[in-house]
Amino acid sequence: MLKQDLKITEYNEYFSRYINKVANNTSLSKGFEEDKNMVINFFSSIPKDKLEYRYQPEKWSIKEVLQHIIDTERIFMYRFLRIARNDKTALAGFDQNIYISPSQANSKSLEELIHEFTTTRLYSINLINSISENNLQNIGTASESQISARACAFVLLGHSIWHIEIIKERYL
Repeated sequence: MLKQDLKITEYNEYFSRYINKVANNTSLSKGFEEDKNMVINFFSSIPKDKLEYRYQPEKWSIKEVLQHIIDTERIFMYRFLRIARNDKTALAGFDQNIYISPSQANSKSLEELIHEFTTTRLYSINLINSISENNLQNIGTASESQISARACAFVLLGHSIWHIEIIKERYL
């Protein structure tokens, strides 16, 4: 399944900001593996003294951004599974901001966060590989909008790129 096969009707326009960051010839399996390596390499390259930096007091630290990437992947892969299995139950949205404080990301080491990300990503890759091409196209409802299973996955690929670009622009 390539990103170029994804139709604009499969997701809310809001998610274009992420999906448009993914190259058209990206496949889900290969894309998730390459993105895993990119995320690990990027966060591993950040100096330790910058990991809790915030460019404004109310903004997340770099560790909190990585935790947000992990939490978002967990939520979107749950949506992915439910939609791929043709579950028509509407899925609630989530308030990403309330997840940060209880995550205690700044009390975790970078190694712990990278391990958490890697474990989550390996689960995601395994799940993606277990879903048929046909079921990737299933449409469900999440956050009061229609979205396909495959769109849930492509959102995640662009989501990590989005946040890495913000870190490069505003944090480093």
